[in-house]
Amino acid sequence: MKSDKTTKLVSWDDHIDEKHGKIGTPTRDKYEGEFEAFKIGVLIQEARKRKNLTQEELALKVGTTKNYISRIENNASDIRLSTLMRIIREGLDGQVSLIFDL
Repeated sequence: MKSDKTTKLVSWDDHIDEKHGKIGTPTRDKYEGEFEAFKIGVLIQEARKRKNLTQEELALKVGTTKNYISRIENNASDIRLSTLMRIIREGLDGQVSLIFDL
């Protein structure tokens, strides 16, 4: 069955602009900050799984709790830079690289 409705496709950038405001606005800055925190959690989770570690094993390696690792992976907790570096270096045998875009 065909629909008479015309689907309007928009680019991802236009969608984000409409939903969260243009780049540089307070609402867009808030969204982008939260998205970066979400990405950190996902990256840690993916790296942990590639290393075949459980949350408990990772937590033991870095001296924290399974609950804290879970909260980071699920974006329910802010993470200190020192803790992030410890997780990457000691827990996942990786390196941390930071880029500042001013």
